[in-house]
Amino acid sequence: MQPAADDMPLPETIPVRYTDEEAGYVTVRPVVRQTFRLDELLDMILSVAGKDVARIRQLLHSGTIVYHFYRYNWAGFEVSDAELAAALSRFPEADPSRPFIAAACKSVIFESAGTAPQHLLELDRAAGSKRRFLRARSFWDCLLEIAEREKPVYKSYSYTEHADLYRVPLDERLAAEISRVAEQTAPRNLRAALRAANGAAQVVFVCPRPSGKESYPARLSGN
Repeated sequence: MQPAADDMPLPETIPVRYTDEEAGYVTVRPVVRQTFRLDELLDMILSVAGKDVARIRQLLHSGTIVYHFYRYNWAGFEVSDAELAAALSRFPEADPSRPFIAAACKSVIFESAGTAPQHLLELDRAAGSKRRFLRARSFWDCLLEIAEREKPVYKSYSYTEHADLYRVPLDERLAAEISRVAEQTAPRNLRAALRAANGAAQVVFVCPRPSGKESYPARLSGN
């Protein structure tokens, strides 16, 4: 008789195999083997499933997941409600009470409208901070100033970004202001990139949480 999930402790380490995932093609790729800590495996699963306990349990049982164009496989295992809750308690929850802090923003995402918005452009701080010749301020400086004025609304917590997300809807007035600021402050290559965001319905500000008890375990190198 197999022991029940309640009687089986969660494994501390899990041997994992992974290879490239190329949908639509039959390819022969080398299989890489690596040992994950439990929190590393959960970190990856959360990035795909969010804190959906039923789905996380199913993925742990199935022993397979596709993440960043790789398919990961391990020997599936059962987990009790209490053990899974304890393991997931180490990971942050969405917290709408957290205020938007412009200085904490690491990137912005221009999204389309709709129930499943598409990412039109993602711009990180380094790229956005490049200045046009003889300009004292960057596009990034101006965009974050606009954000502080518009008071972004809390959207969600991203387990992929390890960050809180805040959104500013774009009406015609605000979209025109951002376009004007881009023309005035952004260098030529950045202005060209920002044209991909024309027609965006909102800007999402990605703000990682400070290190400490709410921080994640370290990501695996190379993934």
